[in-house]
Amino acid sequence: MSIEAKLKALGYDIQAAPVGQGKIEPAVRVGNLVFTSGQVSARGEAVYKGKVGSDLSVEEGYQAARVCALNCLAAVKAVTGDLDKVVRVVKLLGMVNAADGFTDTPGVIHGATDFINDLFGPAGRHARSAVGVYQLPANYAVEIEMIAEVKE
Repeated sequence: MSIEAKLKALGYDIQAAPVGQGKIEPAVRVGNLVFTSGQVSARGEAVYKGKVGSDLSVEEGYQAARVCALNCLAAVKAVTGDLDKVVRVVKLLGMVNAADGFTDTPGVIHGATDFINDLFGPAGRHARSAVGVYQLPANYAVEIEMIAEVKE
């Protein structure tokens, strides 16, 4: 089953992120690699803001990371036109808007990792960083960057 079909079966219709707006692009392709800009935890009505560990639970942060992963895929689609061109998800950088003393950043970013691994299978297994930060733009709970290998 194609990645696009798997997403539809899960209830997601991933439209390509808009390009050519503002000062940055949602993603940039260099050769066979796509680098996404940081994608925040807001998609449609699913908006996660605040500090994980005080305003939000780890489970809510986990769901926020999943939203970020969906946004990363929309950014990849913006420069490839088709998510079935993804050969491998290479790396995720996950940033968590962490409350003082919060240390379970991996538990939050697992939301993106589990989603990507389930969607892509072995081609989804990636290198990853999961860091806690003092503040994310507009107080979003999570922001994730993705690097993906794609075919021509």
